[in-house]
Amino acid sequence: MKIYNTLTRKKEEFIPIKPGEVRIYTCGPTVYNFIHIGNARPMVVFDALRRYLEYQGYRVLFAQNFTDVDDKMIRRAKEEGVKVADVAAKYIAAYDEDAKGLNIQPATFRPRATENIADIIALISSLVEKGYAYAANGDVYFHTRAFKEYGKLSHQPLEDLEAGARVNLNESKKDPMDFALWKAAKPGEPKWDSPWGEGRPGWHIECSAMARHFLGTTIDIHGGGQDLIFPHHENEIAQSECANDKQFAHYWMHNGYINIDNHKMSKSLGNFITVRNAAEKYGYEPIRFLMLSAHYRTPVNYSRAILEQCVAALNRLYHCRQALHDALPEGNVKTEDVHVFKAFHEKFEKAMDDDLNTADAISVLFELVKEINTALADGKTDKMWIAAAQKEFDLYCNILGLLYERKEQSLDDEVEALIAKRQQARKDKNYKAADEIRDELKARGIELKDTPQGVKWEYQKK
Repeated sequence: MKIYNTLTRKKEEFIPIKPGEVRIYTCGPTVYNFIHIGNARPMVVFDALRRYLEYQGYRVLFAQNFTDVDDKMIRRAKEEGVKVADVAAKYIAAYDEDAKGLNIQPATFRPRATENIADIIALISSLVEKGYAYAANGDVYFHTRAFKEYGKLSHQPLEDLEAGARVNLNESKKDPMDFALWKAAKPGEPKWDSPWGEGRPGWHIECSAMARHFLGTTIDIHGGGQDLIFPHHENEIAQSECANDKQFAHYWMHNGYINIDNHKMSKSLGNFITVRNAAEKYGYEPIRFLMLSAHYRTPVNYSRAILEQCVAALNRLYHCRQALHDALPEGNVKTEDVHVFKAFHEKFEKAMDDDLNTADAISVLFELVKEINTALADGKTDKMWIAAAQKEFDLYCNILGLLYERKEQSLDDEVEALIAKRQQARKDKNYKAADEIRDELKARGIELKDTPQGVKWEYQKK
């Protein structure tokens, strides 16, 4: 497998530090609000990466943090008249609900900043001792110019970064580009004891500390959105490599932005969309499909028309799954020796091995669907072929994390009775009654199709 490494700006063969094991860290949300569409993309992208690596036989240790104390959370707690911990609990629960809806596998480690204060303080202390950080009026700052490689991830010299950055003027800093590792306590804010006085951690330091604690001093892959390259990931590298005297991460993967109707998403433009609001209209699965339908490094455009296309595409997949289910005779069929789908299999893996190209992998999936539908329509398949087709189809869907919202389609006795009643009404030429039953089933999400082979049905997502 080859991965585009932001650090080197080229595709590189993926070679894990430890054979058979991959350690991945991704930056999670600051839990002061519901996650938005932009948050969903790295969640889906790195879940797909994890699934594919596990399919390849790797043991994947996946860490994703929650920032559960920062300025935004403190403001939200004041607005709601609750404790910061209450805000965190509320929105972590909401995150878990949305993540489940998007079919995201729970991370191996889910650390919170407030639960790792001792590790954060230990890391800051190490940086102070080595001369990379300094205390000033209860705050602690990282001395950016002390790290000679600062800017190697964003590929810009420090002077250029300084010119383009929003730098807060602070008389306590030695340099405008220095950033806070520890913030002195203010009245009414959460605080912890430290060698520099009561306070709380800065944003950047928590990821360095938690990555080290849960995954080690050097990890295989660090992921996140493009917006995190600078300053967050640049600062993580500086902190970690100065403290540990080792390379922090071998591969850096960054996903592209989400646009809303071809415009950048922002609250000021009024096009800020949460995942759950979108899911209320279309379901969670079309959102996951959208995130995988383009290469992860390219921008994705979210619009009503595009989401409806995703719904239609998923319906094709569900219809194919049901057709295979209906065509396969009862009983287990061994398919280990069936190689008819070898070309599809190789093409699918080639796409995923090429920097996680899920867009091309989905194209292969639909090529397989076309092959299956054509073969089933021609009636030239045997049970071995059908079993092999189902195995291959299910494999691709499982790696991509698709076809999970609707369970294996089966009608309960009441619906079956309604279909039989409708069939009888048609035989009696009572078409009004037949149409009424059809409309009732449609309202329940069941669409009937009259074919020469009899009545076919499929579930339609509202």
